[in-house]
This record gives sequence, C-alpha cells and structure tokens, in this order.
Amino acid sequence: MNNIFTTPDWINKYDFSFKQVTEVPESLFEEINARLDVLQTGTPMVSIVIAAWNEEVNIIRNIASLANLATKIPLEIIVVNNNSTDATQLTLDKLHLKSYFQQIQGCGPARQMGMEKARGKYILLADADCIYPECWLDDMLAILSSPGTVCVYGRYSFIPEPGFPRWKLAILEKMKDAVAALRHVKRPYLNAFGISMGYIREYGMKVGYVMVNVRGEDGRLCFDLMQFGKVRQLKRNRSRAWTAPRTLQRDGSFTQALFSRISIESKKLLSLFTPHKPHDTKKI
Repeated sequence: MNNIFTTPDWINKYDFSFKQVTEVPESLFEEINARLDVLQTGTPMVSIVIAAWNEEVNIIRNIASLANLATKIPLEIIVVNNNSTDATQLTLDKLHLKSYFQQIQGCGPARQMGMEKARGKYILLADADCIYPECWLDDMLAILSSPGTVCVYGRYSFIPEPGFPRWKLAILEKMKDAVAALRHVKRPYLNAFGISMGYIREYGMKVGYVMVNVRGEDGRLCFDLMQFGKVRQLKRNRSRAWTAPRTLQRDGSFTQALFSRISIESKKLLSLFTPHKPHDTKKI
C-alpha cells in the first residue's frame, strides 16, 4: 500500500490551522470560489451531496479539495446544513455552492434533501470532514457509469494525529480493506459509506433514505438499490478519501480502537458468507 509512513503531499494544501470561520481570510474564500465557478457551469451530470453538522472549519477544507477536482464532467456541489449550532451556515454563505437547511436531524434526512434538490443524473456522497484527491470524481464516475451498475463505493484513509501514527493507520486500513473484500461478495452494502459513495439518482429517488437519525443510512440505501443493478467498488489507492481519525479516537488509544474493531468483525465473520434476506430498511 502506498503512503505507509507519510500522507500524500497534496493533503498538505488543506492543512489549515483555523479554529473558526472568522479567522479565515477572505482571500482564501475568493481563491476557492474562483475554482468553484469554473467547475459548476452548465447542466450538471453529477451532484456532489454533503451533509454538514457543526463543521464550520472542516467544510472549508472539504470544499477546497473538491474545488480542485480535475474533471471536465459538469457538476454541482450541494451542502445540507443539518441543524448546526456553530457557524457552519456562515461558512456556507461565503462559498459559491448550493446550501439548504434540514431541520430533521440525521444524515439520512440531510442526504434525502440533497438528493431531492440535485439536478445531476448521478449522486456522489462526500463527508464534510474529509478531503478528496483531484481524480476522485472521474474515477468514481468511470465505474458508476458502467453498464449494469447502480452504486459505487470507494476506500478511505486516515490522516495521522498524535497517538495515531501513519504506519499504524496503514496497517488498520490494510485489515479494513481485507474485510471489505469479504463483505463485497455477499453483502457489499456494508462497505457503502457516505465518505465515498455514488449512485444513480433516478433509483435513489425510488427507494429513498431512512428519515430518522440512525447510523448506516448509506448502507440501507445501497441495500435497496441492489434490486436495480450491481454495487461495484473503486479500489484504486489514488482515489481514496482522507479523514481525521476521529472515529478511532472515540475508542481511546490506537490499540483500543484496533482490538475493538477486530472483536466486532470477528463476531460478524460467518454472516458475511450469506446474503441478507430482503427486509424493510426503513424500520428501526
């Protein structure tokens, strides 16, 4: 795997030190908006939908990376403010993108609104606290637009922080990718996360998201989409989304996070060899 000891150089461009949006110079917004204006022209083929809850600074890094997408595919960026209590909306108002407010709490309701407002044939989901390489959109669309495909998901990596060095994170990612390969055979929807996922809007509108605040709303949607086509995976390392290790830090140390995941996946291992029976994904 690439990037075993260090992160790719391009990530350093988004290593902003701002703690709140009022610290961000207007020149940075002008720079980002100039690129957004070039990308978002004409009728979009792709709508990038982002749910944001209290991400006033992270969303700047996120949009700055998306503004650097190297693509000729017409696109639009939609951010849904999901009841943020910080200055997320102030940040969004400074950026040249479409933003909406969803008062129903949860990524499902937020992404549902984004999908309904979208004009693109294809929906790509991105997370507000993640950054994306320039090739991300084109690599995702190359698979999503292939015959018989209804949904695609990509891989992701962690940006190192104190206590979570890059080499340890790379080991965890290697293990995570191995588990994902097993899941993909019979239960690919377990790998579908909003951090890097795409689908055909027409079919997404038919099945819809779960409209309550529950984890796994992305996988539930993917499960329902499987009746319309194949779920495929984007394996290329160059296309990985990158995020801070916040989910790992909730478990404490790296070792605690690692063994917690090993324990959870071990208990689920046998179930991965049989497909999940049809069920109501909207039932909680």
